[in-house]
Amino acid sequence: MSTGDPLLAARARVLNDLAAHGLADAHTVSVVEDCLARRRWWLAQWQQGAAYVDGLVAQDVQDALFDESRRWPLCIGCANPVEHSLSIEPELGPDPHWVCSESGTVVAALGRLATVAPPAS
Repeated sequence: MSTGDPLLAARARVLNDLAAHGLADAHTVSVVEDCLARRRWWLAQWQQGAAYVDGLVAQDVQDALFDESRRWPLCIGCANPVEHSLSIEPELGPDPHWVCSESGTVVAALGRLATVAPPAS
């Protein structure tokens, strides 16, 4: 995905992963927009940070949702029965990807999480 604005690219990747987990509602999109606004200032101060902004925005959104007692993204492929989240790696680096926080298994590149089926009723 190539766009002239690294924040728009980060937005697209994060929203894709939120949608894959059924969380792309109006409130969560507002959370993403708030995180992007804060990162816009950060990027203006350190333009060389453009290569790192994708992962940072994903972490910002993950932290903001956690502060609301919402975990995202949940690990769905791990044998560990305890609910746990994926983490973004590297914490500050290009080409971020989601990793199971329990097993260390790479799950997907940022923006490429698989769609989670809704729970059976």
